[in-house]
Amino acid sequence: MQPDHLSKQVSFIQEIDKIKYIQRKTKLFNSDRPENDAEHSWHLAVMTMVLAEHSDTPIDVLKVLKMVLIHDIVEIDAGDTFIYDTLKSHSNSDNERKAALRIFGLLPKEQADEMIAIWEEFETGVTNEAKFAKSMDRFEPLLQNASNNGGTWKEFDVDYNQVYDKKKVIKEGSTTLWNYAENLLHESVDKGILKKKKS
Repeated sequence: MQPDHLSKQVSFIQEIDKIKYIQRKTKLFNSDRPENDAEHSWHLAVMTMVLAEHSDTPIDVLKVLKMVLIHDIVEIDAGDTFIYDTLKSHSNSDNERKAALRIFGLLPKEQADEMIAIWEEFETGVTNEAKFAKSMDRFEPLLQNASNNGGTWKEFDVDYNQVYDKKKVIKEGSTTLWNYAENLLHESVDKGILKKKKS
């Protein structure tokens, strides 16, 4: 082991503390306080442990946990882009990849390579683990907005079709969770907390 091995790990641990300052647009359940990225990632990790049985395919739960815990670390450099922002691209891949290389690159090479590979696997969204991780990432804010009388849907004038389009990725990881989410969206329209444009 190189003498600077531990110091590199500690530098990374110190750097990722900054994720606690990255505020998301979505608010906590039944609250008007914005969630930060660290809270979001923690919540997704617990959700993964609780909901893994609903994956449509066998998954490596530990790998999904790693994905959801590190997927937003790049926002320390790249910032958080609101998923319904129509002016900015949500797939800010170049800036996010630079951030991944810098931040994970603080670690010893073997750990850095593993973290970057896991982050890229999540971003690509092809493996069973990545699909389930993305299901968690889209399911949590849906539950939050439903608990907050529409939350960011109302605040930013987002309609049903926009929400449905972003949330349908849930079904790639879990048909069961998608059925629940789809019903919740319909209930939200019925309650008047999510608007549906007339065709």
